[in-house]
Amino acid sequence: MIKTEINYGDIYLVPKKTIVDSRKECDTSVQFGLRRFEMPIYPANMKSVVDAEACEYFARRGWFYTMHRFNVDAVAFCRDMQSKGLFASISMGVNEDSYEQLRELKAAGITPEYITVDVANAWCVKAERMIKYIKAELPGSFLIGGNIATAGAARDLQAWGCDAVKAGIAGGRVCITKNKTGFHRPMVSTVLDVVAAVTIPVVADGGIVEHGDMAKAINCGAAMIMAGSLFAGYDESAGEIVEIDGKHYKEYFGSASQFNKGAYVNVEGKKILVEYKGSIDKLLNELQEDLQSSISYAGGTTLVALTDVERIFVHR
Repeated sequence: MIKTEINYGDIYLVPKKTIVDSRKECDTSVQFGLRRFEMPIYPANMKSVVDAEACEYFARRGWFYTMHRFNVDAVAFCRDMQSKGLFASISMGVNEDSYEQLRELKAAGITPEYITVDVANAWCVKAERMIKYIKAELPGSFLIGGNIATAGAARDLQAWGCDAVKAGIAGGRVCITKNKTGFHRPMVSTVLDVVAAVTIPVVADGGIVEHGDMAKAINCGAAMIMAGSLFAGYDESAGEIVEIDGKHYKEYFGSASQFNKGAYVNVEGKKILVEYKGSIDKLLNELQEDLQSSISYAGGTTLVALTDVERIFVHR
């Protein structure tokens, strides 16, 4: 029997009675680790989405972020962020270069507030070793493990020591894992399965096409949401500006693409051009306003209200 699974575009949420006079009364903030953030969504830790300046920008606005792990001096980055009174959130792989960076952080007496173990499939022996190493050497860091796509994987990562897990494989706009390997799960089914399997927060990573997908992810139980293409193409985003026929674009490419790797080896990502959109301020304000509207339709004043509304499947 073939199992049927669904994505954000396959469901909608059923409205309840609104109890606020204005959507501005709705609180979009979320507790994640020891800190509270303005919104439950943040930019993907991709080289074409975030850089040091983008990370500082989001941190100063009270939004969560995670710096990517490619050619980054973790000690210098964390020291700079913490010296400015901001939190440090970094990514680590599972190979020797990441172990070396972690040893350097410990030797420097620096503990990042957040560390994300960032690999394509974190349900693997190398991720298990890295997760256990980080928890032993830097126990003060809030550890996010990803990415995974099943309940079994989520249970294992929690048992290995993760404080949160990141769910979603091959759901991103520039990810071609599903095309190259045949492996993928739609996001609604993935998030529901993973959330039901663990007692730690779940980050829903990938598949955000419309702003309303934020509410749908939270309705499925996600504590936080990661998005890539949504945050690409702005002044504050990483990526080079390209001019074609008088129009301006920004490059956006996957972490598993040849443009990130520097060579065509085990490629599971591609590059696209995203329309250049100017300052990201308008997007962040609109995202918050739209999520406030979602909360008002859910009949509440906080994000919790979104977890208690009916979802319906839309036949196409």
